[in-house]
Amino acid sequence: MIVSNLQARILIVDDDEDDYLITSDLIRNIPSSGFSINWCFTYKDALEQMKNRAFDIYFIDYLLGAKTGLDLLKEAVANGCEEPVILLTGKGNHTVDMEAMRVGAMDYLVKGELNEEKLERSIRYALERSASVKALRANERKYRNMFERSKDMVFTADRQGQFKDVNSATTDLLGYTKEELKQINVYDLFIQKREEERFRYLFTEREEVNDLEAEIRTKQGDHRICIISASLEKDNNNQDYMQGIVHDITNLKKAEKATLQIEKLAATGRLVRTLAHEVRNPLNNINLSVEHLREETAANENGSTYLEIIQRNSNRIGALITELLNSSRPAEMKMEPHVLQSVMDESILDAIDRLTLQRIKLEIKYPDIPVIVTVDKEKLKLAFSNILINATEAIHHKQGRISVIINADPDHSIVISDNGCGISEENISRLFEPYFTSKRNGMGLGLASTLNIIQSNKGTIDVKSTLNVGTSFIITFPRNAEGEVATKNEK
Repeated sequence: MIVSNLQARILIVDDDEDDYLITSDLIRNIPSSGFSINWCFTYKDALEQMKNRAFDIYFIDYLLGAKTGLDLLKEAVANGCEEPVILLTGKGNHTVDMEAMRVGAMDYLVKGELNEEKLERSIRYALERSASVKALRANERKYRNMFERSKDMVFTADRQGQFKDVNSATTDLLGYTKEELKQINVYDLFIQKREEERFRYLFTEREEVNDLEAEIRTKQGDHRICIISASLEKDNNNQDYMQGIVHDITNLKKAEKATLQIEKLAATGRLVRTLAHEVRNPLNNINLSVEHLREETAANENGSTYLEIIQRNSNRIGALITELLNSSRPAEMKMEPHVLQSVMDESILDAIDRLTLQRIKLEIKYPDIPVIVTVDKEKLKLAFSNILINATEAIHHKQGRISVIINADPDHSIVISDNGCGISEENISRLFEPYFTSKRNGMGLGLASTLNIIQSNKGTIDVKSTLNVGTSFIITFPRNAEGEVATKNEK
């Protein structure tokens, strides 16, 4: 006994009206069903109905004149039809049956064997399976959409790390196309060997990597600081694969570093001002006492010599305190629009004697258009000069080279690079600290003052270095400086 509560809109596609009537009568005779049945006898009209998804289920005759029901099914699926299709034929054919299932038919029925029970079972199965397939496809679209729209780098790779699939954020971050990435291994992206080995160990031994911080290299050679997570998963064929997410924190790290540098400078400034006050009071007393003693010992030549030594060193201490105060307090800025190329040319002119004496080759690359920034020109010249002088002092060989590159896009930036001795990773983190220096007679105030000037000019500074290869200072100014120039010109 057939028990049915099926509801569906059915389209029968058959060029033989008698066959349509027989099939439709059998469907209408299914007990307790509510079917709305329509007929279409041309291939073209049927395809249009299927493309418009006008019905819930389609019965298609295998022979439709010049074309077949399989042709119609293939074309409809290619045009987005997701509704279930049941293929009808005059006689059984295993090859056609298999091909129909492969293309996407839900069932394959022989007209001469049709009855109410067989049709009821086929319709129920087709509708239930279609609902499951639609749900799966909806989920697939949802997760594919999440995959593609994620701002983080999301990827899959085989167990050995060879990329298989990546989202658009991956290509944006790394600079490779999807095709190029499929020729690359995940482990090739790591810059630090120890970070690669740590990732490999966690993935191989624990089958999971959680929030590993590491530096990766882009196609352009840039370094990006990232948080990497990965896990071992299994696909539908029970094959292992790697699934990973990479979150780029480079800008966050730069902001943290800049904030830390500001806090260090502020703390150091407070300490210096306190010490300066405490030292200057007794120093003033010493200088006053020296003046009185000089009057009393005017006739004593030896005494006068000693007093001159005392006063000379007192003056030196006073000058040192003044220099410390100047390096720690925020500079008073005279902000005006200037052409960055001109400011850099004047800074190079100040350092040209050192470059010439050491026979260092200078390479300059400027954009064709003037790069306008709103800065304190004189103080910025001092900052650039400090970096250029440091670069010359880092070069201890005869093939010395310093390059100066100014970029207009995406921000206004200056890159000053040398091929000197480089800076260790440990020292880079302390490079802008006041009083930190690797020079024998240095005070460690030059780069601290440079950082203070750059930040006062609303700029940022970053350093990249490799031991025995060289160092690059990257100074960046925001593009909104042009807006300030335009405003001033309008006034």
